[in-house]
Amino acid sequence: MAGWYELSKSTDGQFRFVLKAGNAETILTSELYTTRASAENGIASVQKNCEDDGRYDRKEAKNGKHYFNLKAANHQIIGTSQMYAEARNAETGIQSVKSNGASSVTKDKTAE
Repeated sequence: MAGWYELSKSTDGQFRFVLKAGNAETILTSELYTTRASAENGIASVQKNCEDDGRYDRKEAKNGKHYFNLKAANHQIIGTSQMYAEARNAETGIQSVKSNGASSVTKDKTAE
C-alpha cells in the first residue's frame, strides 16, 4: 500500500499533517499551522519537493541521533523526521519520503 497524509487539529486549534508510509509508520511531521489552508499548502509543498535530494537537510542531534528536515525552495522547513539511531536509518527514512511523498491521499482527522 502506498503512503498517505493525515491532517489533524491540535488541542489549541492549530493544524498539522503527518506523512505515513504504507506500513502506517509516520515518516514526516509538519510544524503547526494556524489555518487548515496553510497545512494543506504544506502537504502540496511536500508533494512538490519530496523527490529532490537537495531539499533534505541531514542533521545530528546533540544526543547523537540522526534526523532530517525537508525544506522548500525558499529554505523553510516543511517537515521533520523522527529520530534515528544511525545515519543510514535516516537515509532509509528519506527514501521512504521520496517514494511516499507524492501521494494524493489525505485522511482528514480534524473532526476527531
